[in-house]
Amino acid sequence: MFKSLAQMRIILVLLFAFIAQHGFAAEDDEAAWQMLQKSAVAAHALSYQGIFVCNSGKQSRSVEIKHMFDGQNEYSRNVVLDGAPREVLSQDGNLVIYNPKNEKIVIEKRRGHNMFPAVLPKNLDRIKANYRLKMGGIERVAGRDAQVLLLTPKDQLRYQHHFWVDTEFGLILKSVILNHQNEAIDQIGFSQLNLFNTLNLDWFKPKIDANKDYVMEEENATDVDTSLSPHWMLKDLPAGYRKVEQMVRKVRGKDFPVTHVVFSDGLASVSLFIEPLAKDVKPKTGASSVGNTNFYSRASGFLQVTSVGEVPAATAASIANAVVFVK
Repeated sequence: MFKSLAQMRIILVLLFAFIAQHGFAAEDDEAAWQMLQKSAVAAHALSYQGIFVCNSGKQSRSVEIKHMFDGQNEYSRNVVLDGAPREVLSQDGNLVIYNPKNEKIVIEKRRGHNMFPAVLPKNLDRIKANYRLKMGGIERVAGRDAQVLLLTPKDQLRYQHHFWVDTEFGLILKSVILNHQNEAIDQIGFSQLNLFNTLNLDWFKPKIDANKDYVMEEENATDVDTSLSPHWMLKDLPAGYRKVEQMVRKVRGKDFPVTHVVFSDGLASVSLFIEPLAKDVKPKTGASSVGNTNFYSRASGFLQVTSVGEVPAATAASIANAVVFVK
């Protein structure tokens, strides 16, 4: 029983405040998820051009992008504006990279890969399972109003992500990754942005020195591989991560192909490389990092195992340690 009417009123006020606070939080979270879903679609469905700046660790570079959607197909051309004139052309997510090396242009082909501002999958279910989302404030990016969305991991196995989303069209204008100390370790954002509606594809071709020889790079030749290996298996993956792709890479200078397995939690991804140890070669072991990318290497039986990803060091180690050697 309450000792006084005043005490009861205080408790009721606190109760209503709690209900109101959590009610609004749930409503805000739902609105935030709806905005993030709009962003996942907008990056593919809009036609736009601009310049964005990438900052990772002590490195910074500017990239010119032009992206077009004609109602059925996507076309994108990215040109690195600093250093060598590297270009990336993408059609429906399949990449062709033009990379000058000495007196030739090396061409690399890669399968679908998320590039800024298309950093989100269209299905956000797995992100919802591993992260919480809430609204921040309204800020200006590249001369446009942006709603800040704060994506926070539910555990220590992944990083925080903050997104600045165009309030009119839903396009992600800026993205920041923060570590567990709330330090920005990776940042990408537009400095210039314009939307357009032309269907002209004259720009969709590389503009690199035509006098140089174009050479197809064979080092990264890959074949999809869904078979189970007789020499290793995966056990005890970190929570929320699952295998999304497996392939075999033929690497120049190596006697045996390298198995490349990709894991993802819906947003973050980790690459795992497994290869036979060369005779009389000491295996690589231990952890290292470059910018926001963590590496972890170990030997398992006669196999060299290496994991690489923009994830916490503990996650990279956990995925490498998930490989169990089978005699």
